[in-house]
Amino acid sequence: MNLERAKGTRDFGPAEKILRDQVMTEFKEVFELYGFSPLETPTIEKYDILTAKGGAGSDSDAVSEIFKLTDQGGRKLGLRFEFTFALARYMAMNPNIKLPFKRYQIGPVFRDGPIKAGRYREFYQCDVDTTGTTSLLADAEVIALTNHFFRRIKLPVVIEINSRKLLTDIIKFANISEDKINLVIISIDKLKKIGSSRVAQELKQKGIKEDSIKTIKELISVVGTNKDKLNQLKEKLGDSEGIKELEELFKQINLFKVKYLFNPTLARGLGYYTGPIFEVFMKDE
Repeated sequence: MNLERAKGTRDFGPAEKILRDQVMTEFKEVFELYGFSPLETPTIEKYDILTAKGGAGSDSDAVSEIFKLTDQGGRKLGLRFEFTFALARYMAMNPNIKLPFKRYQIGPVFRDGPIKAGRYREFYQCDVDTTGTTSLLADAEVIALTNHFFRRIKLPVVIEINSRKLLTDIIKFANISEDKINLVIISIDKLKKIGSSRVAQELKQKGIKEDSIKTIKELISVVGTNKDKLNQLKEKLGDSEGIKELEELFKQINLFKVKYLFNPTLARGLGYYTGPIFEVFMKDE
């Protein structure tokens, strides 16, 4: 018998485990400081929940990477690949829960995808969400607590922000049909990983015309300050839903005195994202 780990998994010795637990404690303390409560959901879920329409999206890489299982009763199951779908299921099964509901969840998730540097098949994910409100203050609060956490552990980061509504506005402006919007966003989400030329090639393979690809590239490549970039897009798109959403979100974030970078190329590949999105990156020093 070969004594080795399953591919894409890791062991954490005592020193690493102690450090990881300290970081988890910092997460929990910050989340609870902002009024979020813990939630725990099963590692195994029904497969149709994991792939539900309106969830991650059937074209998402995450859905194609689900670890699939069948129990002794012949029921199709899967290992969770993130937490948002489980939150949606929990909310639907508990309709009398007091709203808005603010929860956080930390735990292992699984994706049967390609293995490379920094990418594993089992890894920890940390979610914090507010449900039951349409106020952009909820989005701004999550961005503020994220900034609070990284300042607390003394890591210099950049918070990049965009809106899926804005991306949808841009794609429609480029004369692309609505049924291809998610396909285009999935490709845009790969910009930092594979570069502009390969994204353009992928879009061509999806049947997107060169003129449309050029328009998208021009619009998401605007430069300047956050205000400059938004104004340039506003000149092209007008007072679109995405523009108005970002204008309001930036007002709310400014109340928390959080620094951020508006990045029109930021996409997030999962289909359930519909409004503001953000990612955190280490500063180059």
